[in-house]
Amino acid sequence: MNSQPPLNSPDDSEAFEIQQLLALRQQPELLHELQQCSPSELQNQKRLRQRFDHSLVPAAVALHEARRKALGKLPHAEQLWLTRTGLEQATAWEIAAHKARRFANCQQVFDLCCGIGIDAAALTHRLPVIAIDQSPAMVLRTTWNQQILGGPSALQTDCCDVRTRDWTGLIVHADPDRRDGRDRPTKRLEQYVPDLTWMQQLTKTAAGGAIKISPASNFQQKFPGCEIELISLQGECREATVWFGTLAGSYQFSATCIETGETLSADPLSAWVAIATAPARCLFDPDPAIVRAGLIDVLAEQHGLLRTDPEEEYLTGQTVPATGFLDAFEVETVLGGNLKELKAWLRSSPRSEYEIKCRRVRVEADVLRRALPRGDGPPTVILVCRIAGRVHHVVARRLPRPLPQPASH
Repeated sequence: MNSQPPLNSPDDSEAFEIQQLLALRQQPELLHELQQCSPSELQNQKRLRQRFDHSLVPAAVALHEARRKALGKLPHAEQLWLTRTGLEQATAWEIAAHKARRFANCQQVFDLCCGIGIDAAALTHRLPVIAIDQSPAMVLRTTWNQQILGGPSALQTDCCDVRTRDWTGLIVHADPDRRDGRDRPTKRLEQYVPDLTWMQQLTKTAAGGAIKISPASNFQQKFPGCEIELISLQGECREATVWFGTLAGSYQFSATCIETGETLSADPLSAWVAIATAPARCLFDPDPAIVRAGLIDVLAEQHGLLRTDPEEEYLTGQTVPATGFLDAFEVETVLGGNLKELKAWLRSSPRSEYEIKCRRVRVEADVLRRALPRGDGPPTVILVCRIAGRVHHVVARRLPRPLPQPASH
């Protein structure tokens, strides 16, 4: 193991990429100049090529664009060593920090397929890390990014194909490649690199750890004996983490809302709630992590809520529970599914803005919004959903979220 990334005879393209990275780091004035450029100057690059090495300018522009896209997503984005694909596959910093907390009592962790090193940097705030990737250039980026984002624990690096090593008895974090040369990420774990078979074997041989997969992937029934944590951030289910071995929880599924720190862990089949014949005072839209984890009925039972329909995720109840797992809406009226009925009702009190929400009923939100009468009434939410088997338009107003209760299990 090395504290600096080894250059194990990389192929010509890797060697060239590393040379460019080293040259860019030695010419901060080029990256500074890019920040002063207009979009047209970045596109034609003529002035830049007159002042700097021709071969280096495209790499600098690509880095500049990746850093620009990372603003607001990663801390110190303007300093990080990124690639477009690496950024797209990188863990959000808040989620990386959340996962790292579960490793806190471990002695050391191997971060496999480390990419640009966001998880590795977060893990060094908790314990020593050995970050591994088969790309020497990515290992170099991980080293530099850890110097910017990392914590006090040591980072070592290695460069190899993780499929060639034995991880028996070790603590690991793995982030398999979801693209494998494709333009778009795949949802099939069988097409990840390393693939599903390797991931399943890892859960059986390593002492414990986590595997990062897409929340849209086909993970159901693929990891027996493991915990799958669905994690939401800013209203979006961003990651599924397969926890296994010593780091797995007691239940097969859990859902976490990063903003509130709430986690709900349970067996999805442990609860069943009745269907309401009509909406109560409020409708609730569950957090996407709750939906993807299959814990809607568990959450509803916990807070005394009912479902609006067996095929819908929406819940209903009289009072707003103190949880960040629910977006709440106070019902103004419930109308049928006919658009003419909705338009007629709104003509007496047209609204200034309309937020359109739907889950199981297919709706062209922009088309519906343009069809509704406009006025100076308060902003309004139109929920298009099934209630007791029939499509309805629910006119409602969004309610503020109350402070959540402590994390529950």
